[in-house]
Amino acid sequence: MSGADPGDSFVEVIAREVEADPGNLALREDFITLLLEQDPDRAATELKAFEAVGGDPARVRLLRARLMAARLRTSNPPPPAETAHQATSSAPTVRPGGREPKPVPAPADEDRQDSGAAGSASLWDAERPAVTLADVAGLAEVKRHLDTAFLAPLRNPELAAAFGQKPGGSLLMYGPPGCGKTFIARAIAGDLRASFIHVTLADLLSKWIGESEKAIQSVFRDARAAAPCVIFFDEFDALGGRRTSGGGGSQTMRMLVTQLLEELDGVSSVNDGVYFLAATNRPWDIDSALRRPGRIDKTVLVLPPDAVARAAIVQGALKGKPADGVDVVAVAAATEGFSGADLSHLSTTVLQQAMVESMNSGELVPVTTDAVLAAVGGITPSTTSWFDQVAPVLEYGVDDGTFDQLRAYRVKRGMR
Repeated sequence: MSGADPGDSFVEVIAREVEADPGNLALREDFITLLLEQDPDRAATELKAFEAVGGDPARVRLLRARLMAARLRTSNPPPPAETAHQATSSAPTVRPGGREPKPVPAPADEDRQDSGAAGSASLWDAERPAVTLADVAGLAEVKRHLDTAFLAPLRNPELAAAFGQKPGGSLLMYGPPGCGKTFIARAIAGDLRASFIHVTLADLLSKWIGESEKAIQSVFRDARAAAPCVIFFDEFDALGGRRTSGGGGSQTMRMLVTQLLEELDGVSSVNDGVYFLAATNRPWDIDSALRRPGRIDKTVLVLPPDAVARAAIVQGALKGKPADGVDVVAVAAATEGFSGADLSHLSTTVLQQAMVESMNSGELVPVTTDAVLAAVGGITPSTTSWFDQVAPVLEYGVDDGTFDQLRAYRVKRGMR
């Protein structure tokens, strides 16, 4: 970093380096990480620039989540050491045993209202998905159930209004991991021509008391502002788990579920035009209060892709790669029970094998149908363990109708 003024701060030195080399994405990302601790507003500006010059979308999403956490920390800083000391010395309330009570960080006055620092800033970026359910290959049964149980009334708002139905709704998608629940959620938003907010548990959790609940409030507040808007909660069992379960974090989870119930019920605001979607691999772990009628009372089972979808996934994974007329129909027939993630892994495996063979032989060796089918034998479908896990739930658990589709699928496939 030649030419740096000794009087400049380290931040300004890095800022000049970024200005001199604007296409250096790694340097830009390091600069944003540095600003997150010192100046979140400037970090937000640099994050927009990072995205504009071609920053990796996955890194952009991660940095946005870290920016949200930084803003939450800024809006509710821990009390200074001297302040805590003065509080304990001026109020000498000591509990039995000589232990002084630990001070709990209190939110600033402006943070107690929606108009405060945390309330005025939009913490969630609502995107507009370009995909629709027409872009989802196969899965005809899933699409049919989605249409009858969820989408049809939303596509006909006037008819729904005549029957007293409000614009909005909620849906829980469940099934084995890696089967495209997130992609389907985006496609639903695209069908509804709605904005899309993707939320994970990592986006919500905070070490400060009350901040996670405020984050949930901000999700719904921003969704109402962007309506029509789809809120999608991924890995929902981690957030909406049963409040009766034990564990060190059970109190935190109870508070989160309670806040989510309040938002879903529209206690403080109207949720017209807000669609709530959630995805889980463990629907039996969802708190029953969240599943009662009027809340998340509709479900759809997202199963492993059917033959049409499997062929499309493999064809898409091999598109533009050295492949010698791979028979995707034959591959689809040999991969019954594979998830979308399994098929992506299969494609990556055969491409890597072909690359190694090409390097060893000194000439291009394309992927062939035989190579793909040979690789299939070495992969166990990841969905197998999920179906084994759900079997005792179906046999011994209480079923309110959630698993009707799953039972029918197991009978059709001859599963016990």
